[in-house]
Amino acid sequence: QVQLVEPGGGLVQPAGPLRLSCLASGFTFSSYGMNRYRQAPGKGREWVAAISSTGCLTNYADSVRGRFTIARDNAKNTGYLQMNSLKPEDTDVYYCSIDRKGYWGQGTQVTVSS
Repeated sequence: QVQLVEPGGGLVQPAGPLRLSCLASGFTFSSYGMNRYRQAPGKGREWVAAISSTGCLTNYADSVRGRFTIARDNAKNTGYLQMNSLKPEDTDVYYCSIDRKGYWGQGTQVTVSS
């Protein structure tokens, strides 16, 4: 059974850090690239970052480049999104997804507020 479990969301103050995880099971995680998206209620889904299957290649949306870092540990079947210098406009539900498989996590709420 394929699962992508996303712990790590929550409330954080502006300029603070937060790390999201994406725990994969039921498929060969190391064979696929991974993406992160985010979506606010009533808005379209926004692509945030991507990482290749080996972790050697990464890419970021302009809105987060320099503040967010996507990473993965294939030995642990886990992906990460380190978010620094968070802004209120980063408030969204964040999702992980797997390239070419159409697998999606359940999403985790990130709220940036003082």
